[in-house]
Amino acid sequence: MSNYLSQSWLIDRRHALRAMGSLVALPMLECMVPLRAEDKASVAPKRSAFIYLANGVHSLNYQILTPGKDYQFSRSLKPLEKHRDVITPISGLHHPGALSHHHNCISVWLTGGKLGPSDRNTISVDQKMAELTAQHTRYPSMEVALTGDSLAWTADGVRLPSLRRCSEIFASLFEEPKGGKTAQRRALRRKGSVLDANLAEVRRLEQKMGAADKGRLNQYLTSVRETEIRTRRADAWLDTPLPTLSDADRKRTNRDVAATLAGDYFRTVYDLMVLAFQTDVTRVATFSLGGEGDAFAIPEIGITESRHQLSHHGGDAGYMEKLTNYDTFAIEQYSYFLTRLTETKDLNGKPLLGSTMALFGSGMCYGHSHGNANLPLVLAGGSDLGLKHGSHLDFNKATAGFKGYAVGADGALTSAHYQLCSRPANSEAHMSNLLLLMAQRMGVETGQFGDSNKVIAL
Repeated sequence: MSNYLSQSWLIDRRHALRAMGSLVALPMLECMVPLRAEDKASVAPKRSAFIYLANGVHSLNYQILTPGKDYQFSRSLKPLEKHRDVITPISGLHHPGALSHHHNCISVWLTGGKLGPSDRNTISVDQKMAELTAQHTRYPSMEVALTGDSLAWTADGVRLPSLRRCSEIFASLFEEPKGGKTAQRRALRRKGSVLDANLAEVRRLEQKMGAADKGRLNQYLTSVRETEIRTRRADAWLDTPLPTLSDADRKRTNRDVAATLAGDYFRTVYDLMVLAFQTDVTRVATFSLGGEGDAFAIPEIGITESRHQLSHHGGDAGYMEKLTNYDTFAIEQYSYFLTRLTETKDLNGKPLLGSTMALFGSGMCYGHSHGNANLPLVLAGGSDLGLKHGSHLDFNKATAGFKGYAVGADGALTSAHYQLCSRPANSEAHMSNLLLLMAQRMGVETGQFGDSNKVIAL
């Protein structure tokens, strides 16, 4: 009975019989179902997506001015009005460790870590979620970046690589490995042997090292261990058939899009994310629309300048208008993503958006002044995970000293507003509190993430 209650008999659903060089995959058996587990068709996987917009926004045309349910959509956020019941715009959050660090804010957007010459980054919330969901999916997570690096960081503070070409993203998720499964398995096991040999060697070297070198060595060993885990996972999944895709899905996602067609590119990546969630090859995804210094132009809507250049508008009315148009364009594509999640059904026939949380935002508020407070954020979806939307969640309003958003009578931003973009009105309103909420709703059992001081109620 003790073995039954402890589930020591439980075997993995991908378990296979191996003998004399042969492999026989097992059918679904009762001993593969966890004790008191619900029927698979009745339990929808939980998913999360994170989308990053560099250089903040043009706050005059972005900022929502009133809290609560009766808020009016700002000009830049208008494309989300049709999703009002499934989104929550959030104002007033910040990462204390990113204040005054300007362009490096992208590095801690999902970690809540500190930025400084002696600081090392911590695990990003998407990877914290992936630690939990990876046992169920072919890939732990999906990292895409239009330019620059990914948003994802491992437990030892190493940034994960990103993909950007749509055809490469498709191939990495849905195509058989080149050379077939046998060649791929041979390569994976050869890689594993090399890692084992390196590990044995560095263990011998460790005995001759000082404290500083041992610290650096431990970081390296952590990376090796993570690579070993990913290698073993890839080997284990080789015998599991890839999902069957419709011709329409392949045509929509297995393609390359020129950088001059940013909207088409954004939508194709969003389609890839939806397809990855729908087929359950992964449950966690990050998408950076470009880094603070290299988010490209959008000539299809008349923007030939980089986003970084527009953010330093110097009060030029033409640049500020283009920056607003850029903001609105990016939010339109995010709205497309939410529409696709709504239209696409999971295994239970329910909209994916109900079981998917999608966070859109930036680690900077107002690029012209390099302000890292009052971050522009919108959280969508997750109603099946207990999230309740429909209001503007305003943490600035909650402070006694807050006098409003300081928009002048002529519609111009005042110096007081610039100050709000750089100095938090509410010093306790950490963005990590939001990341903690998302982690918990994904099933991560923790009461702390990054520099969180309480979990946001939503």
